[in-house]
Amino acid sequence: MSDCPYAVSHEVENMCTVAKGPKHGPAPIPEEGKWVKAFEIKDISGLTHGIGHCAPQQGACKLTLNIKDGVIREALVETIGCSGMTHSAAMAAEILQGKTILEALNTDLVCDAINVAMRELFLQIVYGRSQTAFSEGGLPIGASLEDLGKGLRSQVGTMFATEQKGVRYLEMAEGYILDMALDADNEVIGYKFIHVGKMLSAVKAGKSYREAFESNVKTYGRYDEGVKFIDPRAE
Repeated sequence: MSDCPYAVSHEVENMCTVAKGPKHGPAPIPEEGKWVKAFEIKDISGLTHGIGHCAPQQGACKLTLNIKDGVIREALVETIGCSGMTHSAAMAAEILQGKTILEALNTDLVCDAINVAMRELFLQIVYGRSQTAFSEGGLPIGASLEDLGKGLRSQVGTMFATEQKGVRYLEMAEGYILDMALDADNEVIGYKFIHVGKMLSAVKAGKSYREAFESNVKTYGRYDEGVKFIDPRAE
């Protein structure tokens, strides 16, 4: 009789035993500046990103996880395109921390886009394709906030254009667009923007709304050379 703890078919039961030769372990993968042979989830570490979208492709998620010894120690959930996803992101952020990456992969993260991002991130990190693969010691907890910059706001670009009326800049990574500068040929040569994150931080620190607003209005490109200025939301 076989000493296998699992059910074995009659055909296999009657086969003679052939000894297994060399033992091939897993190929080493780069993790935080080390080459690691991963046998279990606890052998996985690294910080990386994953991108996912929902089935109707109405919204998308960028998920950043900092994993140490197989456990999610830090999560940054950024969503765009669907109003309900912001609440889903809030719930997912509460769910993710403290779970192993295998637990997180098999947990309902509320929104399809976040679930898909988790799947893509899992594949990257268990194959050794993390952002910190060759960074000795990896990155400290909190490192994902550096992607957001001052004001801790996601880097968002929002543009709109029609063939009839041309382009409208609505929001850049720098901030919310106040107006666009055009030259004599009605071509865009610059824009004025308000850095919303810095403005709100200034208000929180005690500055008046007007002072906080005016001190964080900036321009980009050849804005001062414009011959016409348009509000992208009004004209």
